[in-house]
Formats: sequence, structure tokens, C-alpha cells
Amino acid sequence: MRIVKLTQETTRNLLEELLERSPNSYGEYESRVNEMIETVRTRRDEAVFDYTKRFDGADINEQNIRVTAKEIQDAYEKADPALLRVMRKSLANIRSYHEKQIRQSFFTSQENGILLGQKITPLKTAGVYVPGGKAVYPSSVLMNIVPAKVAGVERIIMTTPPDKDGNICPSTLVAAKEAGADEIYKVGGAQAVAAMAFGTKCIPKVDKIVGPGNIYVALAKKAVFGYVSIDSIAGPSEILVLADETADPVFAAADLLSQAEHDEMASAILITTSMELAQKVSEETDRFLEKLSRADIIKKSLDRYGYILVADHMDEAIAAANEIASEHLEILTRDPFETMTKIRNAGAIFVGPYSSEPLGDYFAGPNHVLPTNGTARFFSPLGVDDFIKKSSVISYSKEALEPVYKDIVQFAESEQLTAHANSIRVRFEEQ
Repeated sequence: MRIVKLTQETTRNLLEELLERSPNSYGEYESRVNEMIETVRTRRDEAVFDYTKRFDGADINEQNIRVTAKEIQDAYEKADPALLRVMRKSLANIRSYHEKQIRQSFFTSQENGILLGQKITPLKTAGVYVPGGKAVYPSSVLMNIVPAKVAGVERIIMTTPPDKDGNICPSTLVAAKEAGADEIYKVGGAQAVAAMAFGTKCIPKVDKIVGPGNIYVALAKKAVFGYVSIDSIAGPSEILVLADETADPVFAAADLLSQAEHDEMASAILITTSMELAQKVSEETDRFLEKLSRADIIKKSLDRYGYILVADHMDEAIAAANEIASEHLEILTRDPFETMTKIRNAGAIFVGPYSSEPLGDYFAGPNHVLPTNGTARFFSPLGVDDFIKKSSVISYSKEALEPVYKDIVQFAESEQLTAHANSIRVRFEEQ
């Protein structure tokens, strides 16, 4: 891996490079995606079936688009029992963590007849998109469905692309069933997003669409936002390891590569105060690459978006980490919890040498659907809050309103909204 001195200029250049990976930078695909969305919007199921045949090679129709109970039963028979046991342990951790996020409605009242509150209501229908191209990710199925289930969503719809024979990977189906999906449909890509956004005869319209996907899926979610809600427009995966001279270079190298193997656009960055550690980590990444199965993908990722940045002191390193606002941030320092208190921007923070990023991906419980491309400055991980909505509740008695009604009238008239003022005035003054 390349080793670079950390300066304001190198940080700025790195941020510009990383932003090139954002779906917002792929404007040349937008017209194609928008055309697909409009085609599904007008031709509905016919377009969904046509696109599925074109892109996935599968003959999907009204009779076979929805996964049947028999197909799910067959998936359980094909699934690895050992994987199913692990999946259930992970599911329990994910559910337990997200149950702690549940909010309750609240109401406050006064003796004069004022009642104010907030009513929490789960979304009625949520759509979960699950990719099925280069790899299969049952862990993402759990992470997207469980918080919706915990939130109390009535109907959880899942879409995922079939193979050319019209089948879905058994581990994906088992994960969906275990997590609580109500319906599963064999459709992927931008056409799946459009179908869930507008509804077809076969696929119901949803209130919100969540889940990762390729550039077409990301741009489709961006395009339908407003017709439905979405979680975020996710970019390629990324990891930042913050380390001092006490860090184990083997651990740091292994953790950097754990994200670089996702795809050629993934980013892996080490920021350290130790040049000796920087050199050792670079050597260890080369050693690991000789035996890892996805070495070709990792090499391309590291060549484009892999960096080791050497800072003069830890405060400088922390400042750079906050600027980058990485999806995953690992802290390998002498006092990692003290360092953690200075982190403002990160999707998920992994504290200490035995809290490597895959722990969060698969097992610990916090969600692995995280903000990317610097959006951790203002976005949060997927959670229960993504599947609820809040309504304000306001109730005044006549006795409560009368002492303040003239204040409200004055405020409304100052904005020249006389009908607003009149709506209050008529309750106390003859017209």
C-alpha cells in the first residue's frame, strides 16, 4: 500500500478521490435508469417481466414471480445446518440490539386543558431490496428486515433478482424467512425499485425502500425518493483504521483487506502516527494478498483507493478521520475508548484490537447498513427509527386558548395570513 505524509492537502485530495465513488457522480447512468423507471411506471408488470428476462435471463410471470412456501421449504432443506445455527445466533443479537431503539409515544398535559404529545406509528409497508449479482449476502437480509420487524411494520416486502432458472439462493430465502419477511418477489435492479415505488398488479407499493445494490439500484432509489422514502443512496464500502505505535500490524492489515475485497471501488485507509507501523502494515498486506481468494479485486481496490497516511500526532490523525467520515472506523490505539470520545463522524466505530469490522457485519447486533462517502457527517446507521413516523398531537381547551388567542392573531396578521388569524378569532369574537 502507498504511504503518504498526512497534510491538509493530502486529506483534501483524498476526499475528492473518495467522492468520485459516490452514486451522485455517475450522471451518465441516470438517463438510462430514469427511462427504466418510467417504463415500469407505465407498463407495470409487463416491463418488470421484460427487464428480468433481459438482465437476469429468467422467464418470470404472474404465476411464478412470488416465492412460494414450497420454495422456502426447499431452501431450508438445501441450507447448511451449521450456517442456519449461526444465522439464528446473529439474528438474536440483531433483534436484541434494535429492540433497545424502540421509541414510545408521549403526551404531556396541564390543568388548563392543554395536551401536547408525539404519536409514534410504524410504516404500514416496507420494501427491502437484496442484491444477488456477484455475491450473496444473507447478513444484509437480516440487517434490513429485523429493524422493520422490531419497529412494527405490518407488511415487509422483499425483492431480489433470480438466477436464469428463476431460483433464489437458499441462504437468502432462509434469512428472509427467519427475519420475518412477509412476501418475497423474484425481481432485481432498477425495475424492482420502480415496482415497489409505484406498485404493480403483482408487487405492492411500499412506503419506504431500503437495502443496498449496484449503481442502477442506487440511482433508482434516488429517482423515486419523494414517491416513497428511502434509507440512503449507498456507495462502495470503506474502512478507516486509526492506529498508533501500539497497534498490531497484522490485525490492521487484515482489517483493511476485509473491506477492500468487496469490490474494486472499495476504500481502505490507515491513519497512523507511526512510520514503523505504516511500513509493517504495508508489508503484511502484501503477504496476505498471496493467499486471499479475492486478491485481484483487493489489488485494484488498494491501487485506486488504498492509503496509509502518516500523521505527526494523534490529534491530527483524529481530525483527518473526522473529515473523511468513514463508513467503518476501527480504533487501534493505546487508549481506544479515550480516542473514541473524540470521533464525531463515522458510521460504526470498532473499539480495540478484538473488535474488527466483520464482527459488526455479521454478529454483534448493531446494523451494518451504514452511511458511506462522507455522509456519516449527517446520516446514521439503519435502525428502528427508519421504519416509524412521528405525528405531533395538539389539543387546547377553550380555557387554554382564550388567554393567548390574540397573540396568535397578531402573529398570523404579521405574515399577512388573514385566514389563519380568522380561524382563531372566530372562536372568541362575533363576525
